[in-house]
Amino acid sequence: MEKTAVLDTHNHILTEVAWEVCNQVGGIYTVIRSKAPVMVKKWGDNYFLIGPYIAKEASTDFEESDLDHPVVNEALKVCRDNGLDIKSGHWLVSGRPQTLLFNHKAMFHELGNIKYYYWQHHAIDFKKHDPLMDEVLAFGYMVHIFLSELTRAALNHKLKPLAHFHEWMAGSAIPDLRRDQVPLQTVFTTHATLLGRYLAMNDPQFYDHLPFLDWNKEANHFNIEANVKLERACVHGAHVFTTVSEVTGKECFHLLGRNPDLILPNGLNIERFSVLHEVQNLHHEYKQQLEQFIMGHFFKSYSFDLNKTMYFFTSGRFEFSNKGYDLTLEALARLNHRLNKANSPLTVVMFFITKQPVHSINPEVLNARAMLDKINNNCDAIVDQIKNKLYRQAAASKGDHKLPNLNVMVDDYWRLRHRRTIQSWKSDELPPVVTHNLVDDANDQILNFLRKSNLVNKKEDNVKIVYHPDFISSTNPLFGMEYDDFVRACHLGIFPSYYEPWGYTPIECLARGVAAVTSDLSGFGDYLKNVPIADEAHGLYLVKRAERSFDEAAEDLTDLMWRFIQISGRDRIDMRNKSEDLSEAFDWKNLYSAYEKSYKMALKTLF
Repeated sequence: MEKTAVLDTHNHILTEVAWEVCNQVGGIYTVIRSKAPVMVKKWGDNYFLIGPYIAKEASTDFEESDLDHPVVNEALKVCRDNGLDIKSGHWLVSGRPQTLLFNHKAMFHELGNIKYYYWQHHAIDFKKHDPLMDEVLAFGYMVHIFLSELTRAALNHKLKPLAHFHEWMAGSAIPDLRRDQVPLQTVFTTHATLLGRYLAMNDPQFYDHLPFLDWNKEANHFNIEANVKLERACVHGAHVFTTVSEVTGKECFHLLGRNPDLILPNGLNIERFSVLHEVQNLHHEYKQQLEQFIMGHFFKSYSFDLNKTMYFFTSGRFEFSNKGYDLTLEALARLNHRLNKANSPLTVVMFFITKQPVHSINPEVLNARAMLDKINNNCDAIVDQIKNKLYRQAAASKGDHKLPNLNVMVDDYWRLRHRRTIQSWKSDELPPVVTHNLVDDANDQILNFLRKSNLVNKKEDNVKIVYHPDFISSTNPLFGMEYDDFVRACHLGIFPSYYEPWGYTPIECLARGVAAVTSDLSGFGDYLKNVPIADEAHGLYLVKRAERSFDEAAEDLTDLMWRFIQISGRDRIDMRNKSEDLSEAFDWKNLYSAYEKSYKMALKTLF
């Protein structure tokens, strides 16, 4: 078999352009950031990232400095002399990639001309006011000028230039680069079609209807015609068009009018998650922290055996159907019924972690946690008092070495204080389902499902719900732990998405030694058919949603969760270690080859 030639990066210069460079918006941020160490290792000084200058993000994540590359410096000088505000330096992430941030808002005075020429040259009308689109066009205008100058300088230095664009927000320079016949080879990656996301949220039979949709009619319906036309212009203007999964590839064909040339699966920098086989110890440590929240939230109303409790969670953007929240809730209701019917001693606490508009943390929830902290402080004081008295009595004892009555060693003050604190904490009310006061409580889809199904944290329910409409971080007064630590504390992550072009959350679970559920409609779930060890023994559970009804998929997910809770503690420890092994298959060191293939394909079209 002929060996594939390795791309000679010394003779090329690669710029990777994304709206999420040094700007945390969505999943592409994770792609670019986690891939950076491998890209820097492969390309060295000939690799650069380009993104928008967002002052708040740049102030913490970006270190401004001069760069040493003669080609880039030559292009920067010309652009800066012509009035473009471009910051150069390094993104402060692993690999410290060379980064250029464009102050696109300084170009807003050119928006009239930018939109006019886009309409004249590409028949795209941006007459509707859209603040985000204004930023995208101004950014694209700067990228077009810079890459034109970079190409000129690169060719003078005998380097072949390449540019890789991620998503339409970063790719708006592509149509003009092709129109001007700039000899720059381009790769464009769509991580999710804009129109597909809108359609999937509003059509429960999206995949069935996909082959018959009129993209222009649907774009007009959702009032995103200009956005979709820009995305199509990027797709058709790039030398090489790629996407992240076969699932999204089919969507691209029908909605964007071009089949992807290659699939570029997303990976992770697995080294960042590595804990050198300490995965079980960390799970135990963080589970104890999580149990502090559980006791504060539930035990004021009633208690259950924490040694027979399992913690499930889901997280991500609030897209009720796309993210599979609807399916997860239905399966949880069915699981609760099964556990009740079987008189099971097990309790499942399910966390929904997603951002929603809120007024504040629910004062009852906050007070319950504070009261538990007071009880903990009381216990510490009582233990210290008993310890001192017990120590002195043991030292002074003569003949009788029996353990004395410890109750008499506690002062009346601490007895009374301890009793009053517990009494003021205990309540006959049900534990709240949601931890915050939502802005639109009455129309919240998660809460409405729970109300209709009467899954409201009753004592007799085996399945309990904690809906946390905010991020988890160490400054969070309810949890007091980082999100990564929260994930390690859990037993199962549930992500049965209906529309998910890739889906990072299951991989991140596996990398932390936590079993995960995905669906065959997600890009990640579809890719698993290429991974021989992607099975339940390695912590990966797959819900089949393609060509199946909602009811069938819900029953499948219920069966899956039922199987998981039957696993013994010893087998779960083994699964945690095997989950880490499975995550290695998604290390960028293994997946970078697809990117290199796309670059070589683009270079074949050179001249």
